[in-house]
Amino acid sequence: MKQLKLPLLILTVFEIVAVTLWLTKDNLFYLFNFSYIGLSISLGVLLFTKGYKYARRVVQLLVGLYILVYLGFICQENMQIEGFWYYLFTGVFEAATIHYAVAKIFGPLIFGRGWCGYACWTAMVLDFLPYKQPQAPRKKLGWIRYVMFVASLVFVSALFLAKVGNIERIMFWAFVVGNILYYAVGIILAFAFKDNRAFCKYICPITVFLKPMSYFSLLRIKCDKDKCISCGKCKRVCPMDVDVTDNSRKRKNGTECILCMECVKNCPTKAL
Repeated sequence: MKQLKLPLLILTVFEIVAVTLWLTKDNLFYLFNFSYIGLSISLGVLLFTKGYKYARRVVQLLVGLYILVYLGFICQENMQIEGFWYYLFTGVFEAATIHYAVAKIFGPLIFGRGWCGYACWTAMVLDFLPYKQPQAPRKKLGWIRYVMFVASLVFVSALFLAKVGNIERIMFWAFVVGNILYYAVGIILAFAFKDNRAFCKYICPITVFLKPMSYFSLLRIKCDKDKCISCGKCKRVCPMDVDVTDNSRKRKNGTECILCMECVKNCPTKAL
């Protein structure tokens, strides 16, 4: 029963969101959508507690492919940041706006950057590349994410200001082209920097939402100082260069933790 506590807690949170949106929006889709994602994440957490090596990858594929293929290509919803701006400007609180509110704006207060580790369809592909552990020191290129963030806002704003017709169709193709570019840039950066998560660290505009909220996250990796032997293995295996031995909110790259649990799995003394 102890192993079921966290999976059940996660499932309960998602079910509360699912039922609330179903009843308030009078749309059965939200019950299915958030129940599915909650079940997928809970399954992954349960598999992790059972010691299954690829637990996180299971969740990545279940959630990432669902959002990319079903919501993105089949339902033709732009789930990238441009879709968020589009629905925000039209005053419609559904689709991408709800997705962002739950997963990337308010959700991180609870689970931090868990979205990046378990649900992002871009990282889902990048994590298959060979450089799971960064091979070089972190670059000072984080400013690029803010440029991308502003560029996405300017792009959608320009469409509205120019009163372009059939914007919804443009948003769909922006999603298609945007994903192709994201994958291409992500793969190139991974091989150039020998780091699968280089795109997440330097380019991804979504992190502008995720980082400040993640600072206050309830779910965090913590270190038992009495067990820690300062071997440094947790820092070497961390894909996001987080110093998990520091329990303070101001720890190095603390808002970058994606809860991948690689540090926990590799700690020789179970201090994490």
